[in-house]
Amino acid sequence: MSENPRMAMARHWYASAPVVDGLPLLDEPGFWAAHLADLGEGFPADAFGVDAADAGAALELLHDRSAWPMFRVPLAGGFAILVHYNSGEHFTTTDYFLTHRDWPDSRALVLASDDQDRIGPGLCWPELAALLTAPAGSTGITDPHARLLLLLPVLGDTEAPPEAVSAVVEALVAQGAPPACEALALRLLAGHPMWGAATWTYDDDDEQSWICDGEHSPRQDPFGEHLPDAQRASLEAVFAGRTPG
Repeated sequence: MSENPRMAMARHWYASAPVVDGLPLLDEPGFWAAHLADLGEGFPADAFGVDAADAGAALELLHDRSAWPMFRVPLAGGFAILVHYNSGEHFTTTDYFLTHRDWPDSRALVLASDDQDRIGPGLCWPELAALLTAPAGSTGITDPHARLLLLLPVLGDTEAPPEAVSAVVEALVAQGAPPACEALALRLLAGHPMWGAATWTYDDDDEQSWICDGEHSPRQDPFGEHLPDAQRASLEAVFAGRTPG
């Protein structure tokens, strides 16, 4: 697999930065309003069931220059998605990496990033839906509702089905949002404002992979095409909701 110099630099930067486990932040009352603030632009904090002060306090924690939260979403087959907040002197960005237990940090694949390169979307709805159940015995973000909301910024799919709206509403309500939050769910499913939603097609003949037509998407080529055959087959299984061999 060829290395992505930008990702190698980013991961090296994180290795020398004040990265902390973000899992405890999920208990902050304003966490989801803060994490999804860009996606939910135009919706007040009370749409998430919290007040503005709680959302502001959570945002300060996510943007703390002395402690950069990292969230680990464990997947089957040794894979994981890492959500990294990166707070520099002037602004905060969020990177979403796909990693594997056998890869060096420099080999992490980027799914999305809201820095100036605006990388995304990195997932279509069938893939995100397949990643909501954590492997048995895993550690990190294991609650399916939290996994869905945490990874929503990576999603950008113009053909997300009605059940996607229901799933997001259910997740929001489980995290404290009022039951009548369908409008918010629809806005969150419309895609990150830096790259929006895109069209995805599935190559069922040769590549066995979803392909995205988004201008800024890292998924314009078959996913993991540079991986060894066994790892790529495992990755395809995980993102299709199958048990990897």
